Amino acid sequence: MTLAVTLTLLAASLAAAGFLTWLERRPPEPGKVRLLPTTPLIFLAILVAIVMLVHLVNLMGVHTGR
Repeated sequence: MTLAVTLTLLAASLAAAGFLTWLERRPPEPGKVRLLPTTPLIFLAILVAIVMLVHLVNLMGVHTGR
């Protein structure tokens, strides 16, 4: 993956985590069930952001892993 794709996915995952956190903190409306499971999606977005950060560091020339 190129640097542009990595940065785009990093920004998108951070934006998604922020939006989902905002959605999670909204007060619930009585009688309505939330159809979007926000907590697992927040964890997934943060996981993608961490993977993209590691990939970005690798693109900069730092050797991670074995």
